[in-house]
Amino acid sequence: MAWMPHWASPWWFLALALLPLLAWHHHRLPHPALTFSRLSAERAGSWRLHLPFYLRLAALSLVLVALARPQFGQVWEESSSEGIDIQIALDVSISMAAEDFHPSNRLAIAKQVARDFVRGRPRDRIGVSIFSGGATTLSPLTTDHRMIDRLLQAVTLHPEPDGTAIGVALATAAARLRQGRGTSRVIVLVTDGVNNSGEIDPATATALCRGLGIRVYTVGVGTHGSVPMPVQLGQGRTLTIEAQIDEALLERIAQQTGGQFFRATNAAALRRVFAQIDELETTPIPVRQLIRYREIFPPLLWLALLLLLTPLATTATGITAQS
Repeated sequence: MAWMPHWASPWWFLALALLPLLAWHHHRLPHPALTFSRLSAERAGSWRLHLPFYLRLAALSLVLVALARPQFGQVWEESSSEGIDIQIALDVSISMAAEDFHPSNRLAIAKQVARDFVRGRPRDRIGVSIFSGGATTLSPLTTDHRMIDRLLQAVTLHPEPDGTAIGVALATAAARLRQGRGTSRVIVLVTDGVNNSGEIDPATATALCRGLGIRVYTVGVGTHGSVPMPVQLGQGRTLTIEAQIDEALLERIAQQTGGQFFRATNAAALRRVFAQIDELETTPIPVRQLIRYREIFPPLLWLALLLLLTPLATTATGITAQS
């Protein structure tokens, strides 16, 4: 809430330009008191003879300012936003345990970045799905972001059923967004693999998203080449896996739904990816301004009246003193 000065009829200020002309005309006229007795003028002081005129001129100025109707406006701003519906689909297959995202593994970093993303979008309804060989909805769309934060924090690897069902993950997320009421509907799919399981193929799921008007942002996570896994094989050896991300598929899904494909090979890159998605999916916030004006011209009129009455009061006092 703020206070704002305002003039309801500012064109009255144009009349103020006439006041210097009135003063000039006043001084051009002969003044009987000055011409009749130079001695009385010198005693009384010539400024006193002009004082009633300037008091009337000041009173006229105040009246013109009052006619311009000065006001103070009390301003409120009301903002409203329907927000965006966002479903996060997070890969929890065993390969997300790969330790190429220092200081932890892929899943731990993806969870933290997703939590930061949710915190930065307080007006949006957000849901969470996880997938490996199948897909599960952890939370439908909600504005309870504290609950979303707790759910993401608790996410762990789900190797059973094994695999990466990208098509099923998309279809599951789309089903949650189908009844969304937001200004737009978005899926953010994070995975480090290729589609190798599930009853729904990615092409069908992509067509479903496109038909529902859902944009899909796909994020491929993981470095290139062999990646260590925290599985001890004995004699100091650990399991390594080859990074297999179907970038062409993820890019095709994003392109056909109006989204974008991103590649993140480390934790910093993944944070930048989510920051870019955050900027791309801005939430419009219409603002309505309400103003309640309070008139402040009455004191100006009272002051103008006082200036007009001052010469009369002075004259009346002089007459009383003489009598």
